[in-house]
Amino acid sequence: MELKRVVVTGLGAITPLGSNVSETWENILNGVSGAAPITYFDPSQFKTKFACEVKNFDPLKYFDRKEARKLDLYAQYAIAAADEAILNCGVDLETLDKDEVGVIFAAGIGGIKTFEEEIGFYYANKDMGPKFNPFFIPKMISDIAAGQISIKYGFHGPNYSTCSACASSTNAIIDAFTNIRMGKAVMIVAGGAEAAITPGGVGGFNAMNALSTRNDEPTRASRPFSKSRDGFVMGDGGACLILEELEHALSRGANILCEVVGGGMSADAYHLTATHPDGLGAKLVMKRALKDAGLSPDAVDYINVHGTSTPVGDISESKAIKEVFGEHAYKLNISSTKSMTGHLLGAAGAIEAIFSVLSVVNDIVPPTINFTEGDEDPDIDYKLNFTFNKAQKRVVNVALSNTFGFGGHNASVIVKKYTK
Repeated sequence: MELKRVVVTGLGAITPLGSNVSETWENILNGVSGAAPITYFDPSQFKTKFACEVKNFDPLKYFDRKEARKLDLYAQYAIAAADEAILNCGVDLETLDKDEVGVIFAAGIGGIKTFEEEIGFYYANKDMGPKFNPFFIPKMISDIAAGQISIKYGFHGPNYSTCSACASSTNAIIDAFTNIRMGKAVMIVAGGAEAAITPGGVGGFNAMNALSTRNDEPTRASRPFSKSRDGFVMGDGGACLILEELEHALSRGANILCEVVGGGMSADAYHLTATHPDGLGAKLVMKRALKDAGLSPDAVDYINVHGTSTPVGDISESKAIKEVFGEHAYKLNISSTKSMTGHLLGAAGAIEAIFSVLSVVNDIVPPTINFTEGDEDPDIDYKLNFTFNKAQKRVVNVALSNTFGFGGHNASVIVKKYTK
């Protein structure tokens, strides 16, 4: 069958750096960190006392009080991001065939805040018998953001959540891309959301020694590829892209931002939490994305890397890039925007795909901030253009975004400038 072409026509985001896409992007280009002391709970007894929280989020700007009580914070972020993306894409909801529109929205964890509160209340008040909020389960489950968005807008197309840890929302984008190009929908609302900056979330990652403990300088804690990196910084928020079949977008005069041309998936099949030391899964996923897109490695101008600022992960990814791209690896730009947003877990792929889209649209590469000194490990080759500390102007025709998750899940998506 002839595959349909798929384009991006709308973007939405609520992040530690802004309440919308434009504010977030401006701060990204200016190298602003979203890290600060945790305010969601008292972190004084935790090893890590800071994170990249969404600032000044008021649910009542998006929902009435009754509706907000039915939604975990992660779902609130998801709906807020989707609202912006749908408005941004300029579609007429009155004439849109909603049977042909889907929602594929990811979460790596889902409603952990709701889970902690409900279970905590039960064990603190066991003598009262089992008393649970009737919305406990629908607030908690990781698919509910996709369901809530479809209910709000009446979209009857494919509707589900993808869950592959930190690769979750890249998988959502790839699934949306695949469904549209196979003719199963004309438009899909795709993205991810997470709100895991909770005692359980921070405490759990602390127990694994996965988080930075640089409590004295939070804004400089996420430092991918620096010798002194000591773990990732948690972030929360939501991000959304509107993927649309090209002819459908043209027929309604949509503003086409770029084209989605390929996606790849792989498994490390190695370890619960660590990446393969030789970057095996990372190499496979980038090669598969390039093959799916019908592109040679030298077509890529920018890679938004997973780059979490962990000692092992940064090494394996840089090693994989050198092996996949060969000599061209020294000509393309690389950057980790997690150095500014923190790690949005299940939402990371969606927000980083947005940054990749905006790099293509604006011909600029965002920086990797907080670089101090190079690692002594020879597998991090500092002749690669990591775009340290300052955004760089260059023509970006093709951008690739990598995400890797606990369990060895890897996903990469490729976007390029739209041409007729």
